Amino acid sequence: MTAVNDHTASAPDRVVIFDTTLRDGEQSPGASMNLEEKLRIATVLAEMGVDIIEAGFPIASNGDFEAVQEIAKTIRGPVIAGLARANPRDIDRAAEAVKPAQRSRIHTFISTSPLHMKYKLQMEPTAVLNAVTESVTRARNHTDDVEWSAEDGSRTEPDFLCRCVEAAIKAGATTINIPDTVGYAVPEEFAQIFRMLRERVPGVEDVILSAHCHNDLGLAVANSLAAVEAGARQVECTINGLGERAGNAALEEIVMALRTRHDVMPFGTGIHTESIMKASRLVSTVTGFTVQPNKAIVGNNAFAHESGIHQDGMLKHASTYEIMTPESVGLVRSTLVMGKHSGRNAFRTKLKELGFDDIGDNAFEEVFGRFKDLADKKKDLYDEDIVALVDDELARVNDRIRFVSLGVMAGSIGQPSAQIVLQLDDETRWSQTSGNGPVDSVFKAISELVPHHARLALYQVHAVTGGTDAQAEVTVRLEEDGKTVIGQGADHDTLVASARAYIHALNKLLVKRQKTAPEALSA
Repeated sequence: MTAVNDHTASAPDRVVIFDTTLRDGEQSPGASMNLEEKLRIATVLAEMGVDIIEAGFPIASNGDFEAVQEIAKTIRGPVIAGLARANPRDIDRAAEAVKPAQRSRIHTFISTSPLHMKYKLQMEPTAVLNAVTESVTRARNHTDDVEWSAEDGSRTEPDFLCRCVEAAIKAGATTINIPDTVGYAVPEEFAQIFRMLRERVPGVEDVILSAHCHNDLGLAVANSLAAVEAGARQVECTINGLGERAGNAALEEIVMALRTRHDVMPFGTGIHTESIMKASRLVSTVTGFTVQPNKAIVGNNAFAHESGIHQDGMLKHASTYEIMTPESVGLVRSTLVMGKHSGRNAFRTKLKELGFDDIGDNAFEEVFGRFKDLADKKKDLYDEDIVALVDDELARVNDRIRFVSLGVMAGSIGQPSAQIVLQLDDETRWSQTSGNGPVDSVFKAISELVPHHARLALYQVHAVTGGTDAQAEVTVRLEEDGKTVIGQGADHDTLVASARAYIHALNKLLVKRQKTAPEALSA
């Protein structure tokens, strides 16, 4: 399905990129993905040149196991990894899931900090040390590529961390990962851990040291880069920094920092950076997590210049205020203007220009139809309008609940009401309901057709572009029985966008209900 990544980790200045968007990223509240969505993301990651894809946590649910196994069967190039706690059942399940892969890895972990051992594991250090040896040994019986992680490694006592790492290496681990699980470390402190391991642990020169940093203090990328300078040659990260709490180290920031500041950090990766924007948009669409405008590298404002001084400098020479080019991360300066007279060929060319070169025929026809409708109503069409349409349609490819039509009565006279038509699997249903306002009416009408107990925790609207005729992009967050899902919808009509977002969230809730995260899942 994808080309083999020719890059290797043999060069001393080569940094291996381990992407955990599909595992750690999916632990973000609301970021559930179904099998097809995971496959789409894995395909883009492989095309991008990611070295290792952590495809999931196979023991978590049958759905997670099936997704990891399907990725292992389908994706060629990257190593496919499955996560496992330090127990036989987890390890055997992970081994079964990744077995079909061209190259497979089992990633096993256990907590090593005093706090975690006492309160989370309720285990003595000696028992933890024995578990390290037993889990890595069992994993090695399944595959030659085993990664071991010391959960809460940054808060682990140095002597005990050295003993655990030495035990893991002796048992056959080929990669040793030190996670800053709660985002507590600062760069120099985190770097010192890697220097210590290189100085004190026998056999460490024969394994790859890895960093896995969380962003609770906003230091995940800085800590990861500090670890690289101190000898780590694998970095674990996610697209858009997706992850639980404040997220993980962002792949795009690490890769572009190494590329842009090669003068002070002489390390390289195998990432094709021109695919960064494509991956960022896809992950945002699939998860419903909108990228903040001022996000480094992939935010809408990352290459925008509004200040007069900045604009003047940019006109004279781009490098006065741009340290990297938009093209280097996959942003294309458009030369093809679209309008209501544009045909299918021109529209398909535009989609390829925007990075959507693998859209299926059915999805293309749906998007083209919506594009024509929008062109009839909106004078100026921007690339952002088309991206919003495509993202909105691709997010719904495998939805069981689909939007058909909506009519709303609203205003200061009379009771607001909504009439909606939905397709549920193969059945078409409609409902008409009144509410406290137009949005409330729409959501109540949907809830009549798709009964649930979820609470609306967030409703947010923003314009895709400027102008009163701008498309609306709506974000909805629902919470049900401790599960959180996020849905997005785009349309020139705000109420239709709202309905699409609510329906998107309900579809993700159907996926989430099938998943039950096991205890003590972290790293």
